[in-house]
Formats: sequence, C-alpha cells, structure tokens
Amino acid sequence: MDKMTRVLIADDDPLVRSGLRLMLGGAPDIEVVAEAADGTDVQPRVDEYHPDLVLMDIRMPRMDGLTATAALRRRPDPPEVLILTTFSTDSYVLEALRAGAAGYVLKHTPPAQIIAAVRNVVAGEPVLSPAAVKLLITTVASAENGAVLSRDGDRDEADRLLVRLGRREREVALAVGQGKTNAEIAAALHMSVPTVKAHVSHILTKLNLTNRVQIALVVYRAGIV
Repeated sequence: MDKMTRVLIADDDPLVRSGLRLMLGGAPDIEVVAEAADGTDVQPRVDEYHPDLVLMDIRMPRMDGLTATAALRRRPDPPEVLILTTFSTDSYVLEALRAGAAGYVLKHTPPAQIIAAVRNVVAGEPVLSPAAVKLLITTVASAENGAVLSRDGDRDEADRLLVRLGRREREVALAVGQGKTNAEIAAALHMSVPTVKAHVSHILTKLNLTNRVQIALVVYRAGIV
C-alpha cells in the first residue's frame, strides 16, 4: 500500500486490545502502533507514536473515552477518533460525537466492517452503522426539542444553522445525515466527488463544525431526516 494507516487502540480490557490488534494486523494497509489501557494514557501514546486514528473505548476506569476524545480533538492536527462501544451506551456515544469523534462502531460489529470503518474515517468518510443511525433517529424522536443532542440549543438552533447553507450545501448536508459516502452523494446529486468534498468543507466552515458526524447531528436535530 502507498500509505499505512497507523492506529492506536485505547481499551481497558487486555483481551479486547489483543483481539483488535490481531484483527487489524491482518489488514495490509493498517498498522497498530500502540495500545492504551486508559484515557490518561492516550495523549502520551499519541505524542510518542503519532497515529492517524485512535480506536477508542468509552468506559475506562480513570479517564473515560469521552474526556480523552475531547482532549485529543483540541490538539493541533489531531488524530481521528473512532468510538468502539456497545449499543447500550447511546447517551455516551452522542457525547463522543459532540466531542469530535468521527463516528462509532459497535463491539459486536463483524471484523471486516470494523476494518472498513477505520479506512473510511481516515479517508474522511462518515462512519454511522445502520444501528447507529437508528439510535440517533430514535434519540431525536424521543427527546423534547432535541435537548439530548445539544447543550447549546434546540431544534430552532439547528434550523438557524442550516439557514446559513445554500441549496446544494443543504442537499449535501441531508445526504451526509443519511450516512451516504461522498461517492453515493455524488451519484445521487449528479455532481463530482471533488465537488461533494468542497461542499462538505464549506458546510463545516459555515457551521463551525469539525467533522461529518456533527453535520449529521445538526440534520437530525433539525428533524429533516
């Protein structure tokens, strides 16, 4: 491969870390460069090994994955963060997405899909599994005024954000909220992939967001998916 993707695994369970290392190590373009047993170990490992992506558990004893994710994403040129968690931690996952995680996969996800998720995140594509999308939609549907998804505002605030977008940008934002890749968006909206990437970049800038998953959250909050 032209470029290896360097991965740091952060999980307090040594058996999980060992299994993930073995699984990811079988991919020709992925290299597990380090492990962390707690959120407090993540930043020192990032400083030492410079991973492209951190595969982050949420529940760890001294510093949880939410706090560690937020700290990482405040750094200049931070690695991407992909949350690996269980379906029961829905509120924690939403917090992680707000903190800047690029997406999440569930711990019972088949190995091939976890490997694909790592590749997609590093390539700048969203990672929202069907179960994750269902979770977000259910959470929005059951929350009054979208309060679960945002501390800073409700559905009206999401609407005000989307008003900043042009028509094509809004169409792209909706497609991102539906979990579509750049190639899928390009095909659906009859535009080139570079044009889609440009629109996504403009959306992030206009809405002051850091990644595609946060675009999806705004879309869900506004109730247009």
